[in-house]
Order: sequence, then structure tokens, then C-alpha cells
Amino acid sequence: MKIIADTNTFLAVTLYEPERDEIIRLTMGHDLVAPDILPFEIGNALSAMLKRHRLEPDKLLSVWDATQQIPVDLRSVNIRNALKIASQFNIYAYDAYFLECAISLHSPLITLDRRMIEVAQGLDIKIMEVI
Repeated sequence: MKIIADTNTFLAVTLYEPERDEIIRLTMGHDLVAPDILPFEIGNALSAMLKRHRLEPDKLLSVWDATQQIPVDLRSVNIRNALKIASQFNIYAYDAYFLECAISLHSPLITLDRRMIEVAQGLDIKIMEVI
């Protein structure tokens, strides 16, 4: 099965966050898919963590490298459709790209973002619950 994986799941796994083991358990044996903006989102999140002193400068590149070791199929998305979602639910386009990816591939979404879960449910996207 294909699972659309949000940026925060890649970071949770590579930063050894409490959700790490559950994310791995839920996705093991499945194909991860994400919009082709994923590497840029990861880079932006890492730089924000660095700026907020939540990540040490000497860890930055090793965390980036770890995220790049996770196999994921990067897909282009219909930006027009994503913008409709963003407008309808008042969310960022970057979040809508993941939702549009899930819709277009008829695949479940795994995310740690509560708002994205709410929007996904409103769009009848199946959620992989991380407990």
C-alpha cells in the first residue's frame, strides 16, 4: 500500500521523537509517497529548528542525511487542486500539497499535524493514526 507521509513524520523518525517507533511500525512494508516539495520542506524545517535552537548546528547535516536515507517516492501534484483545498480550509498550500497527493493516489495520510488530520477527515482521506 502507498502511504502519503508528511514532513513531520520524517523528522520525528530521524530526530528520535517519541512517535518514532509507531511511525515505523505503521509504515513498515508499505511504500512512502510525498509531494516533490518534501526535501525543501525538510530543509526549511531543519533551518527553523536551528534558528530556534532546537537543533545543534553540528547535527544539522547528519539529520538531513538521515532523512534522505528513508525511501520515498516523490510525486508532482496538481497545484491548482491543492490551492482549492488551501482556500477551502484556510491552510498553507504546502500542507494542501500532501492532501492533494493523498486524494490523487487514493492513499492514506500519516501526519502528526492535528489540523491536517482534521482537514483530511473533511476530505474523506484515510488517516494512519500515530498514537
